[in-house]
Amino acid sequence: MHGKVLLIDPIATNRIVLRVKLAASHYHMAQAASVAEAMQVMAQDLPDLILCATDLPDGDPLRLLNRMRKAGLAGKVPMIALSGCDDNAERLRLLAGGIDDVMQKPINDALLLARTRSIIRAYATASEWTLREGTSRALGFAEAATGFAPDQSVRIIARDGAKAEPWAAALTHRMSARISFARPATAVADLEPGRAPDALLLIVEPNEGPQMLQLLATVRSQASTRHCAILGVIGSDDMTLGAQMLDMGANDMMRNTRTTDEMALRLEALLNRKRVTDALRDTVKSGIEAAVIDPLTGLHNRRYAMPHLSRIAERAARTGKPYAVMVADMDHFKRINDTMGHAAGDAVLIETARRLRENLRAVDLIARIGGEEFLIVLPGAGLSNARKAAKRLCNIIEATPFDVPDQATQVNATMSIGMTVVDPARGAKTSVPHTPETLLDRADRALYGAKAEGRNRVTLDRPAA
Repeated sequence: MHGKVLLIDPIATNRIVLRVKLAASHYHMAQAASVAEAMQVMAQDLPDLILCATDLPDGDPLRLLNRMRKAGLAGKVPMIALSGCDDNAERLRLLAGGIDDVMQKPINDALLLARTRSIIRAYATASEWTLREGTSRALGFAEAATGFAPDQSVRIIARDGAKAEPWAAALTHRMSARISFARPATAVADLEPGRAPDALLLIVEPNEGPQMLQLLATVRSQASTRHCAILGVIGSDDMTLGAQMLDMGANDMMRNTRTTDEMALRLEALLNRKRVTDALRDTVKSGIEAAVIDPLTGLHNRRYAMPHLSRIAERAARTGKPYAVMVADMDHFKRINDTMGHAAGDAVLIETARRLRENLRAVDLIARIGGEEFLIVLPGAGLSNARKAAKRLCNIIEATPFDVPDQATQVNATMSIGMTVVDPARGAKTSVPHTPETLLDRADRALYGAKAEGRNRVTLDRPAA
């Protein structure tokens, strides 16, 4: 499943229609007919997204958000309000109150699914950075946050400067961010090094869809602009284009018939989220590398890995999502050191780390925890996917010989992997997470089995439910 979505609507027919649409895209669905019922559902299992009708028998989306704040859930679950009328004042009230988006019924299917994917992806990324920042604080390396917030900037991208000027003038009076303008052809090329804007406002005119999609792809592919927040402004008839832009990395979308008040609210929300995410990213990256990075391979070391594994286990215990823990060990590594020298052994370890890192996801944990031993953790991976990933890593190590410095020959090497999988869905769900030491011991026992069975293979310890 891609995630869990909670549908809140007093009309059963509406819930059924939305449930069918989202379930067809592999979302796990939960339902409620009121604020009170929704809080009961969330007390059992927290969703990844809430779709909430604006006309509930005991309140509205803001009342639900207030209840969530009191329960300590605000900020953890995004919410889209589904409105039955095109009421500008109501939409602004909801956005200003903290609702992530307001979509008007009847809702375009493609846009709804794209918005769902976009919001869940954004919150998952923020959650991952929060998790990593928590690990840094547990290690004692994070600095206390300061109250200083640097000036932020918004660049309006439009082909016609005359049409963009009213937007720019109105935003200047509504926001503290600096507003600038550029045309699509030069939007990225003329940026000064290190001076990327915090947000891009893409105003899409008729027949400009392909050009804006290409620009969006360029923005997301370049290191200097990869983390820019992006708000797309499209025509009322361009819902398919809006869905494409969201799937390609736009953070938010609105129609060009809306007010500058709404545009300012959406931009401020995006800028606030970016400010928080940037701060989390900086906290993780600054000041801790020397203490938690293995100097030979550039991977994390045991000091970082064990607290981070503990947090992954804690989150999995809360959410019920699976994860896999692997211990990978180079086969006959002592033979390489003895016959070719320690420089050759170091070269093999460095290249092994590079291959592992390039073939795992950004959210996965990989660390060197011993001489030739690596810890790999795959959040969200069940048994089948974890087994495939482990076998793929073994094949990658075996397939290509390793270069050895100052020697004309190459050396062949293989890797054995012991693995355990924690999957609460396959057993009794518990709020008590597995300890890092227990998980490491399970994976170690499986690794011994792989060595005993001939090496260069993956062995599974019994799943830890």
